[in-house]
Amino acid sequence: MKGTRIYKTISLTLFIAFAISLGYFSTAIAQDEAEEESMEAASDESVAELESVVIVGTRAKPRSVLESAVPIDIVSKEDFAKQGGADLPNLLRTLVPSYNVNTQPISDAGTVVRPANLRGLAPDHTLVLVNNKRRHRAAVIHWLGNGLADGAQGPDLSPIPSIALQQVEVLRDGASAQYGSDAIAGVMNFQLKDAYQGGSIEFKPGIYQEGDGRQFAVAGNIGLGTPETWANLSVEYGGADPTIRSVQRFDAQALVDAGNLSVRDPAQIWGQPIVEGDFKFFGNFGSQITDSVDFYGHTNYASKRVEGGFYFRNPNTRSGVFSTDGGETLLVGNLSGLEEGVDQTADDIPIVEHVPDEAGLQEVFSDPNLFTFQEMFPGGFTPRFGADAVDSSILLGIKGSALEESLGNPLTWDFSGYFGRHHADFFIFNTVNASLGPDTPTSFDPGDYIQTDYNLNFDVTYPLNDMIFLASGLEYRNEGFEVVDGQRESYQIGPLAAQGFTAASNGFSGFSPIAAGVWNRANVAAYIESEVKPIDNWLVALAVRGENFEDFGSTLNYKVATNYGITETMKLRGSYSSGFRAPTPGQQNTFNVTTEFNFEKNDLVNNGTIPSTNAAAELVGGKPLEPEKSNNFTGGFTVELLDVNITMDFFDIRMRDRLSLSQDFALQEEQKQDLIDAGVTSAANLEEFRFFTNDFDTTTQGIDAVVTLPLMDGKLIAVYNWTVTTVTDHNPVTLDDLRIKELEENLPKQRASLTVVQPFMDDFGVLVRGGYWGDWYDSEDDATYTGKLIFDLELSYTADSGISMTLGGNNILNTYPDENPAYVPPRIDGEPDIGNKYGQFSPFGFDGAFWYAKVGYSF
Repeated sequence: MKGTRIYKTISLTLFIAFAISLGYFSTAIAQDEAEEESMEAASDESVAELESVVIVGTRAKPRSVLESAVPIDIVSKEDFAKQGGADLPNLLRTLVPSYNVNTQPISDAGTVVRPANLRGLAPDHTLVLVNNKRRHRAAVIHWLGNGLADGAQGPDLSPIPSIALQQVEVLRDGASAQYGSDAIAGVMNFQLKDAYQGGSIEFKPGIYQEGDGRQFAVAGNIGLGTPETWANLSVEYGGADPTIRSVQRFDAQALVDAGNLSVRDPAQIWGQPIVEGDFKFFGNFGSQITDSVDFYGHTNYASKRVEGGFYFRNPNTRSGVFSTDGGETLLVGNLSGLEEGVDQTADDIPIVEHVPDEAGLQEVFSDPNLFTFQEMFPGGFTPRFGADAVDSSILLGIKGSALEESLGNPLTWDFSGYFGRHHADFFIFNTVNASLGPDTPTSFDPGDYIQTDYNLNFDVTYPLNDMIFLASGLEYRNEGFEVVDGQRESYQIGPLAAQGFTAASNGFSGFSPIAAGVWNRANVAAYIESEVKPIDNWLVALAVRGENFEDFGSTLNYKVATNYGITETMKLRGSYSSGFRAPTPGQQNTFNVTTEFNFEKNDLVNNGTIPSTNAAAELVGGKPLEPEKSNNFTGGFTVELLDVNITMDFFDIRMRDRLSLSQDFALQEEQKQDLIDAGVTSAANLEEFRFFTNDFDTTTQGIDAVVTLPLMDGKLIAVYNWTVTTVTDHNPVTLDDLRIKELEENLPKQRASLTVVQPFMDDFGVLVRGGYWGDWYDSEDDATYTGKLIFDLELSYTADSGISMTLGGNNILNTYPDENPAYVPPRIDGEPDIGNKYGQFSPFGFDGAFWYAKVGYSF
């Protein structure tokens, strides 16, 4: 709590300082319009120069996208500005076809940090950089991720305000030999604004066509200082209301029809979560120490509260709370003697049949020694879950050049240190620890996840001559994961557990002191790179990286890439590389218990995820985790003809010893006791368990095509992506057919978009975008949903004074995914009944049209 107050004080101070600075500089600029025009002209020139080149994927001088040896997408700051909403993952989803992220309405901690995928692989197969420096991962492990992301622990992009970005570079190629672990699917490099003058303010509200899900964001950016000592600061504050896209569950409606008027409508909510206090700050800064030495750095702080819903607990049937036999009889507890703390067995308790049995209920209600949770929740209950998330980081570095006189060309060096931290403090309420009976709280603190990263880097580059460029470097990393135990009642096995009442907070069990802990892992790495130009139109790039982990040993990875100009306007490019990803300390050591829907049983089940080295896991194939390994091939061409740019690339990613969660296994009584002894107290009411495994291989193949052409003063951009993943080998003991289908079919195989940006009448502009998502499979509905075509539209006006106004809409035709077959008449017995009208994992969302406005001022 003390740390949280300090963070809030710092954020408030930064916000006030930012506002004061913004007001001061706005006044100063208004007093000198001639100087302003000069500043804007210089700034525009530097922006245009930056956005024509990329720095990711090479340590040589920046080069254009067409000259790069590997495929790279550039997303400019204008691309972010021409969209509704403020959540960075959603903005990227529209602009990068190989990038997927969706709403996570009932996904445990996945609702707090949504899993995102690049090129059909898991969230932690993509490396994230800020200003070409590695960024820390999030504390959240995706225990529920629609199959593909299950068990992944990737980065969180939402703390980055889009107003802080100059551009984003998406490297669609394996790059482990250059950047280390995680860079199997590719690399996303977020370039922060570095202007020392000017700035902007914007206010962006929006609402869904259904009339819910209101959002707003207020953001500002300002450049301060001089060319020698400067800072560029960005801040954003916003929030989002929930949406509801549910239908009343059949079982809940049956309760209402039978006279139970305490059941809510809808009993269970599907929609986007509540986001409150979404504060984001990013600072980018630098100073010239001498003519050849510069100091630089960046820092961020972000905090928010995210709250979503869980599954409905039926007051007649929910196992371990209201019944133990599927609803045939009511679960009634005997409280006599509990004040002495003695576990009681269910002797001489009346059997209450669910017909309903009013007489039997009255007998229980009138007896002080008898208890049923229908006394507290006559209409059942739906837990609410979320987290207070705090993300912070700081990078400091110093770089320079030396030895130019003796070597003929400048040798550059760069030393930097980085610290990043992500903290998720979980909460759950409107639920119970059933084993505590009437003494249970209804809100719990289940505990915290904390992820920390420390990085030290030293890099040296040297252009030997015009033909050969050399680079090398050293890296030290220490990655830590901490589980903070929750309040006692969130994991306690209460006195009614012996009578069949479930222990721990229902829906998300708390972390016991035994399960809590801190785990760290250090690794060191060294790399060497070279770029050679045997002739003017031929580039060859080579990289080798060795890395040693204190728990996994050593790994050596390499990469070769080339770009060959057949003509002045057509180039061939390709690469081949090896890659790896080391399991995180969190994946190796944490326990988790969650409640999820089981399609085959058509019911909720309590599932536990346990370390692969736990005795229960070892009985069914569990073993110590190993790094994932990959081989990446990319080949394609670029064409520039009459100002039309065309790129097309094929990719093939072969992964071995791939890491994910196993299938679910039934838990035996002796295994339950082993887990309880290990600190998983809620194992007393577990039905199934799973664990991390390296027991399968996959091949992911695809095609990316991009066409860009000018249209008068505007432009047209057409993008197409095809990606397919195949499980080529697996252990049938740990991976069943359902898990294979999730891995292969849970993302659309095809994505396409066509964007037209066209200014007119000098001050006005229009953007029209059409996007297509192909079919995808939803394992919780056991249904394949058909692809959809979505259209966006935006109209904007920009005055000479710097004021701009925008009106726009995402999904303007109000297109929804196909309806869940379970709720399309006629009703078929045995179909799932969880109240979702649409497939919850729709790649474009399931909330319909979103309309927004924006008012901005640039100076």
